[in-house]
Amino acid sequence: MIDIQEVTDLHRHLVVRWHELPVDNPCEGFLAIVAEQFGFNFLLWHEEDIARSPDVGDAKIAEVKRKIDRYNQQRNDRIEKLDDWITGRLEAEAITPDASVPQNTETIGSGIDRLSILALRIYHLQEQLERADATPEHRQGVQRKLAIAQEQHVDLSRSVRQLVDDTSAGRKRHKTYRALKMYNDPTLNPYLYQRGVAK
Repeated sequence: MIDIQEVTDLHRHLVVRWHELPVDNPCEGFLAIVAEQFGFNFLLWHEEDIARSPDVGDAKIAEVKRKIDRYNQQRNDRIEKLDDWITGRLEAEAITPDASVPQNTETIGSGIDRLSILALRIYHLQEQLERADATPEHRQGVQRKLAIAQEQHVDLSRSVRQLVDDTSAGRKRHKTYRALKMYNDPTLNPYLYQRGVAK
């Protein structure tokens, strides 16, 4: 159904590409949704860096915070889109396990999201190792973190691959879970609707 190795290879390729070129989407099918979802995590990551800078003013922080909220909403929307694609594929293949079949606490889409964050973390830790101004102590600390992140990536890749296999074989139930974010919705955010703020 899904090749997780293809997904993680795409993450590794795109994180390098997007540090050199604008965020784009060179993929088709399911991998196009993977790339979209990763793109919002990529943009979110770099806005988070700016948000923590002590040398930017309040207006810039407010602008960045709004971008973070928007990218996070889009990121969550694409996780759901990944899971909806999987739901459609399972239905097309008539894989419909009954209610007694166990279900994971997170979905395949959520696992792919976490893998994309680890891809970003590994890239940026590697970048820290290669800094010309880094002290030996800095490199040593980064190397420890990088080893942990790489181990976590191996573990999570294996777990998501197993979930895909179990779901494809009907040994696990799949369901799209909605994030139901309220803060971006002016009809659900009390601060916004009590002030009549339009979206």
